[in-house]
Amino acid sequence: MEDDPVTIEELKQKMDETQYVYDDTMATVLFVALTLGRPLLIEGAAGVGKTEVAKVMASALGRDLVRLQCYEGLDESKALYEWNYQKQLLSIQVNMNTEDKDALTKSLFSDEYLLERPLLKSIRSEKPVVLLIDEIDKADEEFEAFLLELLSEMQVTVPEIGTIRSRSVPFVVLTSNRARPLSEALRRRCAYLHIDYPDMEKELAILRKKLPHVDDRLCAQVAMAVHELRSNEAILKKPSIAETLDWAGALDALGMRELTPDALRQTAGFVLKNNEDIASADLCGEKNGHCGHCGEHHHDRS
Repeated sequence: MEDDPVTIEELKQKMDETQYVYDDTMATVLFVALTLGRPLLIEGAAGVGKTEVAKVMASALGRDLVRLQCYEGLDESKALYEWNYQKQLLSIQVNMNTEDKDALTKSLFSDEYLLERPLLKSIRSEKPVVLLIDEIDKADEEFEAFLLELLSEMQVTVPEIGTIRSRSVPFVVLTSNRARPLSEALRRRCAYLHIDYPDMEKELAILRKKLPHVDDRLCAQVAMAVHELRSNEAILKKPSIAETLDWAGALDALGMRELTPDALRQTAGFVLKNNEDIASADLCGEKNGHCGHCGEHHHDRS
């Protein structure tokens, strides 16, 4: 069962309804990948919003989101399927006196004993889903090679059962922080999208859409401060978009309407996540009464 096709304008309207901020290039890539049934590889630094794209597409299309979080050592039993060993052992005990041992063995490796993991679940779903394969660069090269059959043929092979073809075509989104190079074979099977950190104008638009109740002047100061923090080469973990939203929300919760040096110091833990970065940011750093992060002048209180 497939979704009714959508036009690019309908897709944009559905994404607008999720309060997502995008540009025409992103909308076009998403639309074409969806229309052609092509997996989409999204690369960019950590925190630029790659995972959010899959969530937005699931919401916009009214589909379930199936997520596979990648990590070193990930294998088929966690990503594709595994057998329900306890149920198999129980069946053996119940039927141990059966005369047809071959039939018993064959029955143990049937759908009844198969536990679906994200990859198998996504292609066996009667309704199309959005399959998110998150941080594929953290998985081993062997797992990346294993994915090729799914990405190119929308099918997987289970040795005991055979080839399982998709009942519906999932919209597949793979994300990568570029922790290691990905193979050309994987790249050839995917459409490609690169996402950078937003510029100040886009970040401010995100703040206004996601936190419409927060003072507009404060949002502008937060966007400017985050932009400066990301451009600071001494900051090791650049603030993500989610941390920008957290920071603005924290300031608003405290009733703050201006990003003063005191406000920066008190809420630094919402935007910077280790002590070295907080020290490197020089959050107290006012030069000649000018606060570099909020762009405002603050008078000496002494």
